[in-house]
Amino acid sequence: MQTSEFINLTLKDIKQHYSPFPNKLINNQPQTEGRDYFILFGTNLEPAKLQAFQQKCGENFQIFDCWNNLHNIVVLLKGHWQKSYETHAHDLTLDAAKIDFNANLAEQGLLVMDMDSTAIQIECIDEIAKLAGTGEEVSAITAAAMRGELDFEQSLRRRVSTLKDAPETILQEVRLQLPLMPGLKETVRILQQHNWRVAIASGGFTYFADYLKELLNLDAAVSNQFDIENGKLTGRVKGDIVHAQYKADTLKRLAREFNIPLENTVAIGDGANDLLMLKQANLGAAFHAKPKVQQQAQVVVNFADLTALLCLLSAGEKIKHLS
Repeated sequence: MQTSEFINLTLKDIKQHYSPFPNKLINNQPQTEGRDYFILFGTNLEPAKLQAFQQKCGENFQIFDCWNNLHNIVVLLKGHWQKSYETHAHDLTLDAAKIDFNANLAEQGLLVMDMDSTAIQIECIDEIAKLAGTGEEVSAITAAAMRGELDFEQSLRRRVSTLKDAPETILQEVRLQLPLMPGLKETVRILQQHNWRVAIASGGFTYFADYLKELLNLDAAVSNQFDIENGKLTGRVKGDIVHAQYKADTLKRLAREFNIPLENTVAIGDGANDLLMLKQANLGAAFHAKPKVQQQAQVVVNFADLTALLCLLSAGEKIKHLS
């Protein structure tokens, strides 16, 4: 995590080098004619990396602004956006995203998050399975499902079936050590300060999703439910399965319930079963995601923590002011 002194010095260096904004990154060369706004951001963004990014892309972008969101430094650029710019940014341990969405911090919105490997750092069912003695089998099924190689509902039922007769107490063991994703608390807190609604739509389980809902004062949490009898897991899932379409439908339903236009919705996730939800939202972000998800997602975040959402939404707000 960078210190406030580093952030302030870096922002000062960028402003001194390129102001007044807007300005070309290279003064003595013609600027690109592209009209796409996008951001380059990360904890270690500095002038040398900005120049290296420009060289990799081969375009003389315009720079419109720079700022910080907590520990992230953000630069707003304009040019002819190409998907390859994400890769060039990742080569520099940074992230880049085209700002082609409406959602922003100036207007009330809705964020719907996946839980496992997005809001938290683990796949809960894998940790439960380790305690139940079926860890390797379940982890292999989980990985294949998240890559999109297996039907999610079928894979979930297979994984849960391996837990038959495991004591309910192992759920509590996992929950007591639930590792939140870095940036989760800060992102939720700031969104709530801007009157945003925040929810979880998870292919995981209520035992954990409902706990996060209470911990973070979320507006809703939708997830699967273990069937439990006499203090033991039966190896079955109770009720409907929260699959990809269910997640997408949840985003639409919550937007209606909270009276929030779909153009002010954001979804974030990492697995193949998140893709429909990401496509349903005005802004769909793949977060440290599987390759299939990165290929199809509107925005890809590989290095920043969850506060990347604040970088994206603040950029949306700045572009609205520019236009």
